[in-house]
Amino acid sequence: MKRARILLRACRPRQWVKNILVLAAPIAGGIAFQPQAIVQMATSFVAFCLASSGVYLVNDVLDVEADRAHATKRKRPIASGELSVRAAWTTAAVLLPGALLVSALLNWQMVVIVTIYIAVQLWYCLGMKHEPVIELTSVASGFLLRAVAGGVATQVGLSQWFLIAAGFGSLFMAAGKRYAEKRLVLDTGVVIRPVLDHYTTTYLRFVWTLSAGVLVTTYSLWAFTLRQTSTNEWSVVSIVPFVMALLRYGVDVDSGSAGEPEEIVLRDRKLLVLGGIWAACLMSSVYM
Repeated sequence: MKRARILLRACRPRQWVKNILVLAAPIAGGIAFQPQAIVQMATSFVAFCLASSGVYLVNDVLDVEADRAHATKRKRPIASGELSVRAAWTTAAVLLPGALLVSALLNWQMVVIVTIYIAVQLWYCLGMKHEPVIELTSVASGFLLRAVAGGVATQVGLSQWFLIAAGFGSLFMAAGKRYAEKRLVLDTGVVIRPVLDHYTTTYLRFVWTLSAGVLVTTYSLWAFTLRQTSTNEWSVVSIVPFVMALLRYGVDVDSGSAGEPEEIVLRDRKLLVLGGIWAACLMSSVYM
């Protein structure tokens, strides 16, 4: 039992929160409560949990020496010695093919999406994490592929506005994460990741601001487009809590107190409330 708990911790279950992004397209498409769609969303969620955990294990094995010299990462199961490298490799060798098998239960397009996700993330682990800009877009692609996967799994058509908003929203979160980490490095002097030496706070702010501007614009255009096919104004109303939540998220990132998106969302109750209001407005526009 103890070994299972250690293995589960090494799979980073807290990171599975990111996989909720697979719900975005089905919810926006108005089919989220259909029995078949629920099964498809759950299956795609499981596929990404398996894929992401397998990638995390590979990453932690490759970075085991660096993690042991890190103030907090040395507590990870592999770095601390609680989980052997061999056990981590074995588990990853089960999880990654398992993710493809689960995605195959849906359709071949889903297998392609998960394969691309695994390939990009392994590419990141094997060296691209040290290449500025490339590593930033690699991180962003993980968020984007999750959002696209939800539509692929449920056969929901993905509009141009959805794809653009999802893409720049992903870049916004990735740049925000790096910005918070850079602020932490400057404030404490703690080395987090070598690639941060290639970035300045002004550059990351530029990427962050650019992506936020495009995100708000495309989301607003999508909301007004949805209004044309809806019988209510809730899609337009949703713009207000959406922008407020985005600004609140920016406050948390700018403080440098948190870099992981899931940490920010789970720790900030006001952000959770704003997110809940936005979700309620969006659901009302689609399902009322």
